[in-house]
Amino acid sequence: MVRDSPLSPGYTPTVASNLRILWGSPLPPTRSGVADYAVELLPELARLASVRVLRPPGWTPPGDWPRRLEPVPTDTVAAGDEIELIHLGNNPHHLWLADRLAELRPRARTVVVLHDAVLHHLLVAGTVAAGDRAGYARRLAAAHGDAGVALASARAVGVSGRLDPFLFPARQSFLDRATAVVVHSRWAETRVRGERPDLRTARIGLAVADPGPVDRRGERARLGIGPDEAVVMHLGFLTREKGLHEILGALAAAAGCGLPVRLVVVGEGSALRALEHAADAAGVADRMLATGWIDEDRLRAVPAAADLGVVLRTPSAGETSAAAVRFLACGTPVAVGGARQFLEWPEPAAPRLTPGPSAAADLARLLGTIGGDGWGERRRAARAAYEGQHRPADAARSLAAFLVSLESR
Repeated sequence: MVRDSPLSPGYTPTVASNLRILWGSPLPPTRSGVADYAVELLPELARLASVRVLRPPGWTPPGDWPRRLEPVPTDTVAAGDEIELIHLGNNPHHLWLADRLAELRPRARTVVVLHDAVLHHLLVAGTVAAGDRAGYARRLAAAHGDAGVALASARAVGVSGRLDPFLFPARQSFLDRATAVVVHSRWAETRVRGERPDLRTARIGLAVADPGPVDRRGERARLGIGPDEAVVMHLGFLTREKGLHEILGALAAAAGCGLPVRLVVVGEGSALRALEHAADAAGVADRMLATGWIDEDRLRAVPAAADLGVVLRTPSAGETSAAAVRFLACGTPVAVGGARQFLEWPEPAAPRLTPGPSAAADLARLLGTIGGDGWGERRRAARAAYEGQHRPADAARSLAAFLVSLESR
C-alpha cells in the first residue's frame, strides 16, 4: 500500500482536502459514553476537516464549546458536499438520530458509526415504546426474516426472553440508508460485513482521551485508599448485566483469604443500592467504596487508582467498552469477560474471566496475583494496547482517511 493512499496509516488529510462533515451524536451533559467519545474525538477531527455538529434536541452548547465545531439546528440537512456521520448506540439517547436516519433518502452520503453491534433495544424504544408494534414487526422482519416475524408475534402476546435482543440484534434495520459503516472491533466488523457485504466498512479504535502521566498515589489518596491495599475498580453506569455481583463475590472470596482488597465503584445507576445491600450481607461493606458520578476531568485519571479494572457484561451488546479503554489509557490492566470483542486486546493487558457465574472465582484468583511477578508487564501492556488504537488523534486520522477514500470512489 503506498503511503499517500487515503487508506494508509501514514496518510494525513487536512482541511485543504475539502473534507466536510455533518456530525450527529449525543453530546454532554448527556451522561452517555458516546457523548464523552464525541467531545474527545471532535477537536482532533476538526483539525483535519470542516465539521458542523447537529444540536441534540434541547441541547445548548457550553461556554467553552470549540469555535471550529459549528453547532447547527437539529433538522439541518447535509449540504451536497458534506458526509453525514450518524452515531448509533443501544439506548434512547440515540432515538433522534435513528429517526433522522430513517428520513434520509436511501444511499445518501451517510456513514453510520455503530457503537453497539446490538440495536434491538433502540428499535424497541422507537417502535413498541411509542405504540408502533406494526413498525417493530416490519423492521424485525426486514432484519431477521421469518424468525423476526415470529419474535414480534410472541412479544405482542407478552412472551419474551432476556436474551431475545441479543439473538436478534436488528442491525440491518438501521443500515438500509447508509453509504458506509464504522465499527470499533473486529468482531463487529465481521458481523456487519457478513450481513451487508455491499457496504464499505472500516474498523477504527474507540477514541478515549489520553490522561497523560498519571499520579497513582495521588489518585489513591484522593479516594482514601492505603498504599498496601489492592484495588479492583468498576467504572461506568451500574446495571445488573455488568457482573456486579460476580465482582462482589470475588471481593468476598479474596477478603476471606486474608487479602487486603478494596472495591471502588465509580458511576451511578439503579443497581447501586442492591449492590450495597449485597455487600453488607456478604460482610464486605467496609471494603467497598462507591463514588457516584464524577466529572470528566476526574474520570480520565481515576482508573489510575486501581490495580485492576473489571469490565463484565453478560450478555454483551457488542460494544467496545469505553470503561475498559480508560483503564488501559492509565496503564491499568482490566479483567474482561472472555468472549467476542473483549478477546481482541492482548491477554497481559486484559486478562480474561470465564463468562457466567465462574467469573467470580476467576477474578478472585486474579486478585491474589496483584503486585506479584509480571504485574509491571501487565501495566506496560495495558498502556501499549491503548496507544495502539485508541488515541483520539490517531482515530481522527483514520476516520478522516476513510471518509476521504469514500469521496474518491
